[in-house]
Amino acid sequence: MSDLDTLFERIAAGEIPSHRVYEDQHVFAFLDINPLSRGHTLVIPKKRYVKLDELPEDVAVALGKALPRIAKAVITATGATAYNVLQNNGRPAGQAIPHVHFHIIPKYADGSGLPHSWPARSLDKEQAPKLAQAIAQHLS
Repeated sequence: MSDLDTLFERIAAGEIPSHRVYEDQHVFAFLDINPLSRGHTLVIPKKRYVKLDELPEDVAVALGKALPRIAKAVITATGATAYNVLQNNGRPAGQAIPHVHFHIIPKYADGSGLPHSWPARSLDKEQAPKLAQAIAQHLS
């Protein structure tokens, strides 16, 4: 394991200093040390899971309850009127730290925040029904 593999667990445990904004049994939130904008906050499960689909249900529920509360607090504290929530799974998707984490990134009129460009494509109408059915069949 590299230092990056345990970085967030060590932050949640208090072994590495952070600017904590929220904590409960399963969730820890703190200010990003390399923020894209003022108030950029990371929300993590205290225990390391690499990808979102690996989360046990109780941890997923705790994150789901905490994220809106933390987002509201970030926006209220910063005065931002818009924000992005970003979560990447796997290095090819842009995940730099192999530990599930959500970024709450305020967006300001000066352009600070998450840069965005969305190269959308058209949905293949012939393949869509089969794909939707395949995904639905794998829900447990």
